[in-house]
Amino acid sequence: MSGDALIFYSAFDDPAAWKKTLTAELPDLEFHTDPDAVDPARVHYALTWKPPTGFFGRFPNLKLVTNLGAGVDSLVGRDDLPDVPISRLSDTGMVSLMTSYVLFSVIRYARDIHVFERAQRRSEWKYVHPRALSDIRVGVLGLGELGGPAAEALARTGFDVRGWSRSQKQIPGVTCQAGIDTLDGFLSEVEILVILLPLTPETRGLLDAKRLARLPAGAKLINASRGAVVDEPALITALQSGAIAEATLDVFVVEPLPKDHVFWRMENVLITPHLASITVPEAAAREVAESIRRVRSGLPPLHQIDPRRGY
Repeated sequence: MSGDALIFYSAFDDPAAWKKTLTAELPDLEFHTDPDAVDPARVHYALTWKPPTGFFGRFPNLKLVTNLGAGVDSLVGRDDLPDVPISRLSDTGMVSLMTSYVLFSVIRYARDIHVFERAQRRSEWKYVHPRALSDIRVGVLGLGELGGPAAEALARTGFDVRGWSRSQKQIPGVTCQAGIDTLDGFLSEVEILVILLPLTPETRGLLDAKRLARLPAGAKLINASRGAVVDEPALITALQSGAIAEATLDVFVVEPLPKDHVFWRMENVLITPHLASITVPEAAAREVAESIRRVRSGLPPLHQIDPRRGY
């Protein structure tokens, strides 16, 4: 089958770059960004990031929806999406970017760089004796396609790494735990917590005030998954009291983060604008094209998600 069309939607990704790379892989595929410029009945594929409410309702013959990223929470539970396969991107570029972000964030705390940043602003020569990395307990919450490689990279760097996930995982150099019954104990053992969980009904608000209080006093928190996994008001309270000493936040409940949000004014919070792991079209287009080829041949796409689980 050929000559069918794909609709693209994203307020963040460059459609020109995607059109160039994807049509190079599939020359017979029509690439559209304007839903009004194509016969809706000919649209068989959608490549989207956080499409607006009702977006899919106009396309009666969809056969595949591909999410422009790893987190598919914006595609789960919609009433405009037909029962078609949903796939997510999982290219090596995304994994490398997330791993580099996690390494940077953890090392910044482990080597006291945040302390030196503030000392520099005071023109103060402040010496803090380094700790052995093997003495620093780092916990990775979520050991999926992004969290697993990040945890392994931290272990290779020399940290004492513990990982937690819904189901049991085996990762070289990482002490892995699984199941909700083990979560409180896991949190109590880590001094730097990295959150890489997908947002699902089960993980929304998972880190509430009681669970944040399980972290050792003065712990550091890094969230590069979804803002709603953490109870934001509880996190603010913990940061203001010093119960959690520092946070690096790439994701928030409301994005972009409102200009009047208290996080902007907190010296112990580093803010980045949801860029820990992004999709690079040149690297990901081959996987998107392969999923389309597979669906055309009656096969499931690559990286198909289970809507009931949310990942």
